[in-house]
Amino acid sequence: MASELEDRVWQALKGVRYPGMTRDIVSFGFVQRVEARGGEVEVDLQLATQKPEAAEQVRGEVERAVRALPGVTGARVGLNVTRHPPREEAAQRAIAQDPQLIPEVRYVVAVASGKGGVGKSTVAANLAVALSKLGHRVGLLDADIHGPSMPMMFGINERPFVEGNRIRPFDKHGVRVMSLGFILDVDTPVIWRGPMVMKAIEQMLGDVVWGELDYLVIDLPPGTGDAQLTVTQKIPLSGAVIVTTPQDVALIDARKGLAMFRKVNVPVVGIVENMATFVCPHCGQTTDIFKSGGGRRTAELLGTAFLGSIPLDPKIVAGGDAGVPIAVAEPDGPHAAAFREVAHAVVAEVARQEELRPKLSIV
Repeated sequence: MASELEDRVWQALKGVRYPGMTRDIVSFGFVQRVEARGGEVEVDLQLATQKPEAAEQVRGEVERAVRALPGVTGARVGLNVTRHPPREEAAQRAIAQDPQLIPEVRYVVAVASGKGGVGKSTVAANLAVALSKLGHRVGLLDADIHGPSMPMMFGINERPFVEGNRIRPFDKHGVRVMSLGFILDVDTPVIWRGPMVMKAIEQMLGDVVWGELDYLVIDLPPGTGDAQLTVTQKIPLSGAVIVTTPQDVALIDARKGLAMFRKVNVPVVGIVENMATFVCPHCGQTTDIFKSGGGRRTAELLGTAFLGSIPLDPKIVAGGDAGVPIAVAEPDGPHAAAFREVAHAVVAEVARQEELRPKLSIV
């Protein structure tokens, strides 16, 4: 079991970047081992590069980062450098993405949030269903490794069928669904470091028989960590949908999420304001529990599209818990209509972004 000091070392190493790259050495997989005995820390690095001076620079930065941690009395950094195809070139290829990972998918839309508790997974599930009801072929990947929600939201309690070395997604409510939650036991916690999370997401993309899809909706975990970077660097995203609630504290985190996608050159489709208003079922009075209009104002401020508002209603929560998203349970109701408007806006904005994207010619 990793010690508290080892965990702090891993976190510190996420702040060390390979020279000339935007990613840290942990997400690249350069850190092979971290071990702490008392205050003595050993770190082993494995790099493939044609630039030994860059490897030495990384070793020096790692040693300084480790020695700066409270409780560290000594640090030894082992370095193994190989000279075959430079790792930085491989990293550039990864950043250039691999469209052959999911070759039959036309558009990939990531649903993200800067913080948890804003109903991101509920929006992702109902958006996927709404897109399907508009006549599109839709898949939904639950990339929230540590907290998969889609097994419950789609009412799926079975193991997926494995054909050869590939997994078949479930087909439910007109959507092809895949989640790590279909494979693990419900009460099994996922205690994985970054590289394992990245590998799991890559496998759920490339080792799943998605077939021909118009849209693959990816429900990302909250925040801006390893899972988000893996998705943005492994496949060409058509855009990202940012989910927020109207109050200021959520909007701050939404802006951070939006800034992350722009930094890695992923177009932002727009902002969805969830839990916007509550209509009392008894008296019909409307209450803005989390303020109002914050999502639209943030979209205007940051120069992105406002995709729509979703009300706060117990029926939406009950539908998710029962495995029947509200867009399925009450397809003609006002909540399904709200998600349908969001789906229409996503389709229109993805098409607009596609027109703006530079066209590549293959010779």
